[in-house]
Amino acid sequence: MAKRTPDWHLFRSFLAVIREGSLSGAARALGLTQPTVGRQVNALEESLGVTLFTRSLDGLAPTDTALRLVGSAEAMAGAAEAAQRAASGEGADDRGTVRITASVVMGGEVLPSILASFHRRHPEIQLELVLTDRNQDLLRGDADVAVRMARPTQNALIAKRIGKVDIGLYAHRRYLKERPQPLRLQELDSHSLIGFDRDPLPAQMLAKSGVAVTREQLAFRCDSDHAQLAAMRAGLGIGMVQLGIARHDRNLVPVLQSQLCLSLDVWLAMHSDLRNSLRIKLLFDHLSSELSEYCRTSCRDGPGHSRSAKA
Repeated sequence: MAKRTPDWHLFRSFLAVIREGSLSGAARALGLTQPTVGRQVNALEESLGVTLFTRSLDGLAPTDTALRLVGSAEAMAGAAEAAQRAASGEGADDRGTVRITASVVMGGEVLPSILASFHRRHPEIQLELVLTDRNQDLLRGDADVAVRMARPTQNALIAKRIGKVDIGLYAHRRYLKERPQPLRLQELDSHSLIGFDRDPLPAQMLAKSGVAVTREQLAFRCDSDHAQLAAMRAGLGIGMVQLGIARHDRNLVPVLQSQLCLSLDVWLAMHSDLRNSLRIKLLFDHLSSELSEYCRTSCRDGPGHSRSAKA
């Protein structure tokens, strides 16, 4: 007789224990009792015929088998959440939930005002925003709409190129009061620079522009663009930021933009199966329009980029 596939709620409890690190934490996260979560984990182990956790006085430790199951369990969770979001708007024109994913800096600096204007137009649509610098899997149901800074590659996605954003060097006025503004790229060697830590992509992009930068040259290293921006605003040094973000901060002054400026494409993506969902189409179209305007103001030759340290 073929084995019966374990119910989803057993995997949900398993995933909660993995995430929370204990039965009690998982019970709180799920709104269940600790014994119930324990019974469900035991039932999953019995159904699969494997041991998922080793028990000790210190709590539960996942086995290698459990760790190999995490990806599949998270895929199930994403699919369940996607199904719930789809059902929440069934039969309604502009009601329900839409889940958006974007990078931390785009979600923290650019999207809030765009989503606020969407909410004023469609107050019955609930918005969920997932901020991560790793691409969420739209095919797995991690999100409904994605704002990405690289072309999506999955065939089942509807992808639209919105435009491009330029990225240039900036420094806070406070920093430039203490240090002379560099006039040539070579003069950056005498400045405090803010940049990447272990992510090789920024160094590769700079190298393509003819600028070689190593980790050791950076006074502040972090792979979070948002943290780099915060360090710039704190006056720590000179770093890279999207021109469209910098133009809204009068204290950020462009540095050497005629000599160094990088560009990234902006894309919108959604699963092709969602093309007939009105609420998702409404948000997709709104993001397309508003991000197109943002890209226009994020180009080096666009409006609002003539400030200097004396401005």
